[in-house]
Amino acid sequence: MNLKTILITTALTLLPISELRGAIPYAVLNGINPVFAFIFCVILNALLGPLVYLFLDSLHKLFYRWQWYKNLFDKLVIRARTKISEKVNKYGYLGIMLFVGIPLPITGAYTGTLGAWILGLDRKKTCIAVAFGALMSGLIVSLVMQFGIGAASIFIKRI
Repeated sequence: MNLKTILITTALTLLPISELRGAIPYAVLNGINPVFAFIFCVILNALLGPLVYLFLDSLHKLFYRWQWYKNLFDKLVIRARTKISEKVNKYGYLGIMLFVGIPLPITGAYTGTLGAWILGLDRKKTCIAVAFGALMSGLIVSLVMQFGIGAASIFIKRI
């Protein structure tokens, strides 16, 4: 296990485009113990809920004055609202957990937290739901990785 692999794994876990579905396969395919990769990545991903709220409470208000950011953010808000509102209306906080827990593109801790913020849901309950969703997503990705490298192609795009 080398520092470069850990740093890239950390970055992949914290990036909204990859999160756990990119980080765990990268870590395992680069020699990190699968159990360590699971625990490390899930903990980092679970911390995104509070970090997203921190961003929305502080820097977001400053950035929203810039037109390019406002346009991008408003587009993300519309997408997050449409993706998550149906699940939240039907399942409540369990819907947030399921939304975050299914490791597909445009689902994850960022979109789940942003959607909950848009819908005005309780922060503490949202962060707990996001943490359990991260656990669920990490389990799914890790199990797919353990079934073989061929199964990992669900999460990894080869160029």
